[in-house]
Amino acid sequence: MMNNHTAIIVPVYNEAEVIGGVIKSLLKHFRYVICVNDGSKDNSSREILKTKAYLINHSINMGQGAALQTGMEFARLLPVDYFITFDADGQHDIKDVMNMLGELQKNKYDIILGSRFLGHTAGINKMKIRTLKLAVKFSNLTTGLKLTDTHNGLRAFNRHVAETMRITMPDMAHASEILGIIAKNKFRYKEMPVTIKYTEYSKRKGQSVTNAVNIAFDIILGKLKK
Repeated sequence: MMNNHTAIIVPVYNEAEVIGGVIKSLLKHFRYVICVNDGSKDNSSREILKTKAYLINHSINMGQGAALQTGMEFARLLPVDYFITFDADGQHDIKDVMNMLGELQKNKYDIILGSRFLGHTAGINKMKIRTLKLAVKFSNLTTGLKLTDTHNGLRAFNRHVAETMRITMPDMAHASEILGIIAKNKFRYKEMPVTIKYTEYSKRKGQSVTNAVNIAFDIILGKLKK
């Protein structure tokens, strides 16, 4: 059955190799798929145009946080009650989206966060696990939330969250910023297990340890400015 009450927001940067397949799989279940092409240098935009997804173009690369904010601002104009953030590289499983939406609707949560450490990961290396675990400890310390996974791109939330959220960190530090927004607004949240598929393609595009350190500095500087 087609879901007409949910908007899927997909930030896209140089994903021409896989984005067409990701969109097609989403469109089998969801009417509203919104792709924000964040200044890609490849043919991502052309591949998106081959589908029935909405396409929004950033003329330059502004970072995933900025792409998500653009996508949310557009999605708020649609007649939907729920919003999903979904990565463009094919790592996420639509079955997890369905489970998260069901929990969001049934138990009146504001936001459901996916956790690979409650679920299953395929193809992840030990260094990546250690880096992610350190990120979890750092984020829990700075936000006051108690989570098992803090940089997972799969999230489901209601319209109240979508209308409240204002992402200001353009790069990957936005994931921690979102958690700070949850804590500040006392949103009702829950983690759910999700499957992450680390393919050779997604691992080539993954975040480095150096990038994780840069994210931490961005978060600290953001807090000092407040």
